[in-house]
Amino acid sequence: MGDPVTEYTARLQQQEREIQSLSAEIESLKNPQNLNASARLEELREENNKLKYRLNILKRGLQEEMTHCSQAMLNINQRLQEVFGEAIRAACPELDNPPLVVAPNQQAKFGDYQCNSAMAMAQMLKTKGMKINPREIAEKIIQNLPDNELIQKTEIAGPGFINIHLKRQFVSKLLSNLLVNGVKPPPLASKKRVVVDFSSPNIAKEMHVGHLRSTIIGESMCRLFEFLGYDVLRLNHVGDWGTQFGMLIAHLQDKFPNYLSVSPPISDLQAFYKESKKRFDEDEDFKKRAYQCVVKLQSKEPDFIKGWNLICDVSRKEFQKIYDCLDITIIERGESYYQDMMTKVVKEFEDKGFVQLDEGRKIIFVPDHSVPLTVVKSDGGYTYDTSDLAALHNRLFDEKADIIIYVTDSGQAMHFQLFFAAAQMIGWYNPQVTRVEHAGFGVVLGEDKKKFKTRSGDTVRLMDLLEEGLKRSMDKLKEKERDKVLTPEELSKAQRSVAFGCIKYADLSHNRINDYVFSFDKMLDDRGNTAAYLLYAFTRIRSIARLANIDDATLRKAAETTEVLLDHDKEWKLGKCILRFPEILQKVLDDLLLHTLCDYLYELATTFTEFYDSCYCIEKDRQTGEVVKVNMWRMLLCDATALIMAKCFDILGINPVERM
Repeated sequence: MGDPVTEYTARLQQQEREIQSLSAEIESLKNPQNLNASARLEELREENNKLKYRLNILKRGLQEEMTHCSQAMLNINQRLQEVFGEAIRAACPELDNPPLVVAPNQQAKFGDYQCNSAMAMAQMLKTKGMKINPREIAEKIIQNLPDNELIQKTEIAGPGFINIHLKRQFVSKLLSNLLVNGVKPPPLASKKRVVVDFSSPNIAKEMHVGHLRSTIIGESMCRLFEFLGYDVLRLNHVGDWGTQFGMLIAHLQDKFPNYLSVSPPISDLQAFYKESKKRFDEDEDFKKRAYQCVVKLQSKEPDFIKGWNLICDVSRKEFQKIYDCLDITIIERGESYYQDMMTKVVKEFEDKGFVQLDEGRKIIFVPDHSVPLTVVKSDGGYTYDTSDLAALHNRLFDEKADIIIYVTDSGQAMHFQLFFAAAQMIGWYNPQVTRVEHAGFGVVLGEDKKKFKTRSGDTVRLMDLLEEGLKRSMDKLKEKERDKVLTPEELSKAQRSVAFGCIKYADLSHNRINDYVFSFDKMLDDRGNTAAYLLYAFTRIRSIARLANIDDATLRKAAETTEVLLDHDKEWKLGKCILRFPEILQKVLDDLLLHTLCDYLYELATTFTEFYDSCYCIEKDRQTGEVVKVNMWRMLLCDATALIMAKCFDILGINPVERM
């Protein structure tokens, strides 16, 4: 037996079409004798109304069941879009894909949300020769709103805006659901496989400030996808293959001839790299030997593979120190991983006639681009273009990814456009089905608005930057005299939380597409939209229950038995702000701009401050300072705020501490 909602909807749509057809027929008939069609029209209309009534009862029952049974948070905006989408289609069935615009109301006095579709619909109808006032369309939309569980009332304002007021009891129930079940994302239609390619430092070179953004942004994107229920593969596409390794191995053989039996003490790989590069540039014999080493490495001769592994291992240990500080989880799959796949990829493009010869090179032109991809160099070697095509092929066909995100600087945008276009041209994926995207970002600038460098003009080592952050955060904590109230262990935890949290948040709170100015003074400021302010705010919120001697078990029990009252304006504002969390996550999922989540987190913290300043959560005796009354529903609002803030921090990769 089929789904009754689907069945009734299909019958409704069929009848809507018949009614539309007959209405047009009657309109065109000039001869009164031919108006017998109207009897059939009335018959259809009557049956149509009955179907609508039964469908609404079914939908209301299903929606109530979903709302009551679901432990997940509800995306209110999405639910309003479902309700208004149905009303809009019923109000103007003659429009194909009518616009659906529902957003939070910017002015609370006019309502909680606003539907702004009527004006755009009026424009669409005008192109069809029908001139209808947007306010009339708004009226029709309201008349066709199905029964629902969340709308208290609607009002038409201005040229045709529909202001939407939510039911307070509905919002209260959603808050209780959050408190009882925790922060759970809306259910996924299907569990998709996601590959995120980020960080990607080069072996034998130290990570510098340029790697900071890719590492932080990529980690946060992975955490978002994972929280929403996706199957995520985090990949580190390190530069671990190519000509430079012949140079490094040749230098290794000269400096440490017994490297095969004794692990060489290469503590400063950067200096080792510079020495070998100097010899490569100045010594022709060394250069020839370096090229011979490349050939032997590519032929996988055991001694050369061992030398290569030694160099890679030294780098990995250095990278891991950074990843441990920043709490990064990632799987290394460097360029070497794809070496054996490149020949097949080039052959596939050749077999399909896409490869051209150009002065000994093999190149591929893609539609709408004048610059080709070079897949084989004139000396027979492969290029970044080849390895990136091989990596994409592997992720599409072996990893079976539905979503692939590359997190690199915006300077590489053209390269990504080219090889994405090549992959589509050969038929590897359809962008309507598989999401393959370059999430580009701007550069890190110094306070002089120039590219961030040391005073001597060198690139800033990432480890130096993190150590400076630790020093400055300890100075800040001591300035606030936290060293006098925290234990040494608590102080150390607070130091790491503030240092690394501030560095991450300063990056993530800026639109990733833009360049941003790196300033320890700004990021450690505990005023405004900074991690320092938010971490302190979170610690204060968590301390409210502790100061009132209310433990977690008491809060859990209260969540099940106490109604969350929203009578005060500030309670209502905070309750709605808390419940916007799923909407925010959906927006970030769509555009991969994490600063939206940071803006929301800051808005939630400031909205909480307004609430706390206006609404007593606990009332104390003026003389003794003892707690005489606990307004438990307000304590629950404190708890709900803390739950959402904690999940925001988790997605952003920031670790708050209980005491700061």
